[in-house]
Amino acid sequence: MHSETVTVAGTATETFDASWLDVGQGHRLYYEQAGATNATAALLLHGGPGSGSSPRQRIFLDSAPLRIVQFDQRGCGRSEPLGETAHNHADALIGDIERLRVHLGIDRWLVFGGSWGAALALAYAARHRDHVSGLILRGVFLTGKADLDWFFHGVSALAPEVHARFMAQVPRRWRRSVVTWLDRCFAGADSEQGRHLSAHWQAYETALGGMHPQAGANPPGIVSATPGLRAKYRIQAHYLARKCFLGEAAVLNAAANSSGIPVAIIHGTHDLVCRPQNAWRVHRTCTGSRLAWAAQAGHDPYHPASLHLLRGATRCFATHGDFSAWPDGNN
Repeated sequence: MHSETVTVAGTATETFDASWLDVGQGHRLYYEQAGATNATAALLLHGGPGSGSSPRQRIFLDSAPLRIVQFDQRGCGRSEPLGETAHNHADALIGDIERLRVHLGIDRWLVFGGSWGAALALAYAARHRDHVSGLILRGVFLTGKADLDWFFHGVSALAPEVHARFMAQVPRRWRRSVVTWLDRCFAGADSEQGRHLSAHWQAYETALGGMHPQAGANPPGIVSATPGLRAKYRIQAHYLARKCFLGEAAVLNAAANSSGIPVAIIHGTHDLVCRPQNAWRVHRTCTGSRLAWAAQAGHDPYHPASLHLLRGATRCFATHGDFSAWPDGNN
């Protein structure tokens, strides 16, 4: 296991360290550190699965002095090899998080995760509780069959046009097994098909994640689907076809095992990607957690209501070491 340092330009929350960490099995992870070097450490887990980290995401945590750590999960973003699904599963990612913590010399950290990142944060906390000082969970994804059925089928009740456009790309005989079909398509060698599906999948997610899904524009052409976008959805299909190697019961068990850790949960009241009941179930399962609803917000974490609550939770934790004064105060 070794790291390789790179030079990066400053950002809104200035980056002071960027490297690659070799985690074995042919994978090398890109990570960055930003903010205050001597402050409380905070790990920012990206969603997807398959998305990636970006400096913009630091806005969730930059309302208080923190040492913010980000990394691109296996096969994602700037990690190498891009789009690789071999040796890429939830247990491997949990191990990677722990390797990164040890590599950076961090004893305990606040762990933030949105969507898939929220499920991964819970799974990590359940496995390495002694190294987690708190959790901030946004737009919770439970990874199970109910979530997948909602995203690929049930949501049509609220966004029929958007759903119909996406389903038009799926052969009729595969429409009840969409994730299996997507996984097979992205695992195949037809790069043109992968680019085409990536463009339509991105359009589908973007429309559902916004405020008014029925007002979404027509999906982009395949020219807009870059190799990076195809890699993102290859990873996502690989995970979703296997319930993210976790499943709903495992995520809720992880939430139960996280009882007693300071936990803040933020969820949009109009989230069509990850249903609000997910947040409620985690809150009811995780004793002592605090839940705040982002009024009128969908799955987009940059919606003003979501961002307000996220930044307030960060400030509260930095001040008190827990979320006891949140959301009623310090936000």
